[in-house]
This record gives sequence, C-alpha cells and structure tokens, in this order.
Amino acid sequence: MTTTSAYLTVGGIDIDVIHKDIKHLHIGVYPPLGRVRVAAPERFDDEQVRLAVVQRLAWIKRQRKRLQAAPRQTEREMVTGESHYVWGNRLRLKVVERPGRAKAEIDGDRLVIYTAPDSTAESRRAALECWYRDQLRQALAPLIEKWENKLQVTVPKWTIRRMKTKWGSCNRESRHIWFNLELAKKHPNCLEYIVVHEMTHYVERKHGERFIKLMDERLPNWELRRSELNGSPLASEEWSALERSLERQGGLTDV
Repeated sequence: MTTTSAYLTVGGIDIDVIHKDIKHLHIGVYPPLGRVRVAAPERFDDEQVRLAVVQRLAWIKRQRKRLQAAPRQTEREMVTGESHYVWGNRLRLKVVERPGRAKAEIDGDRLVIYTAPDSTAESRRAALECWYRDQLRQALAPLIEKWENKLQVTVPKWTIRRMKTKWGSCNRESRHIWFNLELAKKHPNCLEYIVVHEMTHYVERKHGERFIKLMDERLPNWELRRSELNGSPLASEEWSALERSLERQGGLTDV
C-alpha cells in the first residue's frame, strides 16, 4: 500500500498525518507523550485533515490528558539488577556502596552507581539524573556546533530540563532551545533529529510543507529517527499493565 506523510500543527498540537488507500479518516492518540497520528484517505488534502482534527480537538485533548495522568509503574528502586537505558542501550544497574560522593559510570554492560552505604533511593536517583544531564550536555555541545556550521546559524542559549510532553522546544524570538533530559536514554540518532528539528524552527515556525522540505534537505532520514524516538517510552523503561493496554488501544477512533 502506498503511503505519504505530512506534518501539521493544530491548536498547538503536532499532528503526524499518513495518507493511505483507505475509506475513512482515523485519529489516534498514543502513549507515552500523547502523540497524535491521523491516517487519512489519499483524497483528503491538508485543510480537510485540519478540519477533521479541529472537530475532534476536545476529544484529542482529553485523551492526551488521560495519558499524561495514567499511573506509571512504580519508580525504579535504584537497586542492583534493575534495567536502565543509556543512549538506546539497556543496561543492568549495579550499586556499589562506599564512602564518598555519589557518582555513576558505565562499566562494560553495567551502569554502576557508587553511593554511601546509608544512601536512599532518592539520593541514588538524583546522582543518576545528574549523570544523565552531564552525558546529554557532552553530546549536545558538538552536535549543536556541527549544525550551527552546516546551517550558518547560531544557537545563543540551550538548556536541558525535564519535559512532560515534548522532546524539545524552541523560542524563535530569543532563539533559546530546550532539550528533554530523557533524550540521554535514547539513541544518539534521535538526539540529532531533535537538534535539527528545533534549529529548523529558527526559519520556519510551523510544521507545514516548508518545514518538511527543509527537514528533508537537512536530515533526509529524519522521519525514521522521529519514529524511533516516538516509539520508545518516555520515563519508565517498562510499562504498567494499564499503559500497555492504552498503547494497544491507542485511543483510535473513526471520524
């Protein structure tokens, strides 16, 4: 089946649009970020798709809110044997108790946290988050410099922070870019996609045809990278039964 893709923004929500040889338009809202995907008949143009989304916007917002409020698996207990992700790789955690300042590092196929004998799960988690932040900062600096040179633009300020519904964001006026801390858990290809995506917003605000054309020129396989990123969980490496159910259902509806 031949398919074509588009990228729209409706009511501040990014929409993935796939045109297929189908009779009816379908709208899906997917965990973990509340990603919205529209499967539209080939005969539908952007305005028809936009109108259908607008008509279902209240439903879409309810589904996104429901996903964001869905109970997650209990937080990692930060004990030896747990799984954690680093740059797309699943590593087993090893906790080493010893005096001194807490720190984390990779040792072969293990993610090792060195911590005081009386440390709590919260303090271990804080140490790991600090390490993730440092890993992401080290990876972002050369990537941003690379694309500044390629695109002949300057990123005056960029920040790493926790974000619930976006992998990155850009303020076109101040040219400030924010990156989701969770990107340190994803494959480096995903990080580069977000860097290019946000820097492209310097010249194009909306996710319309011009934005897609620019992304195609700058990063030809960007859609594959986006699919890889959006297909992975945001915060928990393993999902609760409820989340798995939501993933299967997808909030899919006919319009």
